[in-house]
Amino acid sequence: MDFNFTEEQDLLRQTVRKFVDQEIMPYITEWDRKGQFDPNLMNRLAELGLMGVCIPEEYGGAGMDYNSLAIVCEELERGDTAFRTAVSVHTGLNSMTLLQWANEEQKQKYLTPQARGEKIGAFGLTEPGAGSDVAALQTTATKDGDYYTLKGQKSWISLCDIADHFIVFAYTDKDKKHHGISAFIVERTWDGFSSKGVKGKLGIRSGNTGELFFDDVKVPAENLLGKEGEGFKIAMSALDNGRFTVAAGAVGQIMACLEASVKYCHERETFGKPIGKHQLVQQMLANMEAGLQMSRLLVYRAGELKNAGKRNTRETSIAKWQACDFANKAADDAVQIHGAYGFSDEYPVERYLRNSKAPVIYEGTREIHTVLQAEYVLGYRNDKKLSNMLPAWSDQSQAALK
Repeated sequence: MDFNFTEEQDLLRQTVRKFVDQEIMPYITEWDRKGQFDPNLMNRLAELGLMGVCIPEEYGGAGMDYNSLAIVCEELERGDTAFRTAVSVHTGLNSMTLLQWANEEQKQKYLTPQARGEKIGAFGLTEPGAGSDVAALQTTATKDGDYYTLKGQKSWISLCDIADHFIVFAYTDKDKKHHGISAFIVERTWDGFSSKGVKGKLGIRSGNTGELFFDDVKVPAENLLGKEGEGFKIAMSALDNGRFTVAAGAVGQIMACLEASVKYCHERETFGKPIGKHQLVQQMLANMEAGLQMSRLLVYRAGELKNAGKRNTRETSIAKWQACDFANKAADDAVQIHGAYGFSDEYPVERYLRNSKAPVIYEGTREIHTVLQAEYVLGYRNDKKLSNMLPAWSDQSQAALK
C-alpha cells in the first residue's frame, strides 16, 4: 500500500484549490442566495482539463487515474456542493459510463467532446415515482424501424437545463421488469425534448436541478447504449462511479467544515478564553478529523480498485454511506460551534449543513446502503464480473506488465 500522492496529484489539488479560492469562494454566498448557477464555470473547468480528468487521452481526457477524479471532487465540494455535483454527473455518471459501455462510434461522437468540456453530459434515471426502486420507472422506449420512440419524464436531474447529452433509462419490455430496461444517449436538440429547473431546494441552491420531459422523442437505434435489456446493469455500474464522486465530495465538505470551525475557534472567545479551549468544542473538532481521515481512506481504497479494473460496488457503497453521514454530522457540529452565527449565511457553515443533506439521499439513501452492506456480510449478495468493466487506469496496467 502506498499512501503518498504523486507529484502530479499534488499539483492537481493545488490547481483545483486555487480555482475554488479565486472563482467560487468570493461569489458563492450570493449565488446561493439567488439560486444562481453560472455555466461559464464549466468552461473554466474545461480549460483546466477537469471535465475529463480520468478519461483516457485518446478520447480527449487528461488521462489521470480515478483517484485524481476524487481529488477534484474533494476540492470542488470544499467550495460548494453544486460544482462537485456538476463534475459528478458529467464525468462520473455520464462520461465514465460511456467509457465503460459505449461502442467506438458513440465514444467518438459523445465521449470525446465531453471529456474536452465542449459538450456537457447528464444522467436521467430518477422519476417522480421511481427513486431507490428503479424498476418502478414509467418512461418507455418503443422500437419503430430505425428509431426508438421515447416517452416519459425524469425528475431531480442535475444539469437539466445545461447538459447537451443525457443517458436516459426506459423500459423496452416492461414484462421483463429489471431485464426490460434499456439505456439511450439522448440529445437536447431533438424534437419532443424539454427540461424545467426547480426552485425552493433546501440546499445546493446554486446548482441546476430539475425535470426532463420526453414527448415522443425519436432516438436513433444507434444511440442505444449497450444492448436492449442491459439498462439496469448499466445504471448500477454508473452509480458505482457516481457514488465514488459523491463520497469524495463528502470528504471535501468535512474538510470545509473543519477549516471553517478551526478558524472560528481562534476568533471567538467565551468565558475568558478561545472557544477552542473548551473540551466539548474540541470533541466536535476531533470527530470531524476522525470522519475526514476514515472517509478519505474509504474513498481512495475504492479508487485503487477502479485503477486496477476490479469490481468495487461493495467498497464504493460503504464509502458513499459513511462519508456522507460523516459530512452531515460535521456540518451539524460546525453550525453548533458557530452558535447563533452558524444560523446566518454570514458564515458558510449553514450552507454546508443544508448542502450535506442531499448526498445522504441521492445515489442510494443511507438505508439502501445499510441493506447492501448487510447483504454482503450475510452472503446474500455477490458481485460478478460485468460483461463491460470500467477500464483499468492505463498507466497502472502498463506498469503491471513490466
